[in-house]
Amino acid sequence: MKTYNIALLAGDGTGKEVTDEAVKILKSISEKYNTDFNFEPALIGGCAYDKYKNPLPDNTIDLAKKSDAVLLGAVGDWKYDNLPAQVRPEKALLGIRKELNLFANLRPAIVYPELTDLSPLKAEIVSDTDIMIIRELTGDVYFGTPKGIEKKNNELFGYNNMCYFESEIRRIAQVAFKVAMQRNKKVCSVDKANVLDVSRLWRDIVKETSLEYPQVELTNMYVDNAAMQIIRNPRQFDVILTGNIFGDILSDEASILSGSLGMLPSASLSDSKLALYEPIHGSAPDLKGKNVVNPIATILSAAMMLKYSFNMDKEHDDIVNSVRKTLKDGFRTQDIFQNGMKLVSTTEMGNQIKNNILKLSE
Repeated sequence: MKTYNIALLAGDGTGKEVTDEAVKILKSISEKYNTDFNFEPALIGGCAYDKYKNPLPDNTIDLAKKSDAVLLGAVGDWKYDNLPAQVRPEKALLGIRKELNLFANLRPAIVYPELTDLSPLKAEIVSDTDIMIIRELTGDVYFGTPKGIEKKNNELFGYNNMCYFESEIRRIAQVAFKVAMQRNKKVCSVDKANVLDVSRLWRDIVKETSLEYPQVELTNMYVDNAAMQIIRNPRQFDVILTGNIFGDILSDEASILSGSLGMLPSASLSDSKLALYEPIHGSAPDLKGKNVVNPIATILSAAMMLKYSFNMDKEHDDIVNSVRKTLKDGFRTQDIFQNGMKLVSTTEMGNQIKNNILKLSE
């Protein structure tokens, strides 16, 4: 029996509630297939600050680096809002990405047929939307230097440096083309090459990399047009490849297409096999302990773990198909509830998905 070691970083707020359900689902996969998952918990975010005065303590980093994959819940709570910036819970997210060299962020934006009416856009626009946004995660304006705030010409002057090395662009482009090969073989590279030198380099290197994947159709789009097209005609996209700041904005925009952040998972990959998986939603401290939060995003993040870290495509499909069956059967947490559906708690939603996984083997 193969054993996979998973660092379990539940975090703050409802993080433990949603990761508990993902663990439940992974244990059902373990029961169905001859696989074992060993979960090792550690603190991150506000709870880590409470104990160590550090939102990302060394023991959490060490555990993550020794693991086969990391499953993260969420970080943050209003009670930490007045902390200095360097020890705010959210600082742990940037820190762990840097420590694990998580350079490729995969954010699916899928509109499920059963939830089409929840989208703020018309059904005829969002139906059958299935986009994979691939965002470079460790470069660009968020990490570029020099940066800072200083006095210049008798006034304050703030600056950040948007920069990419050729190698950074090439490796994220390779991820995008490989993912596209498993999908509909279309990549749209998003930049601002009409204005920015760094985007002109981005476009050149992406074009060079595309020659290694002749089966994949490459198109280019300026970021302002892409922001409009995601709303106007999201079905035109298969894989969107873009840099850190543009990807941050576009992936958040695309997430609203589904009608609820509680439905959307993510994966952050490194050059090694180590990767981190987390829902895109926040910690929702106001919902903590109420057993009402939607665990599907975290469950689907666990499914992505099976696919991208452990090469378990069938097990991944079991989870995805079980989520779809649960939605088709009318089970809903409060964020996706509609009249005529069956309102269930966090744990009840996890139980329904688990039962459907086990039924698939019958």
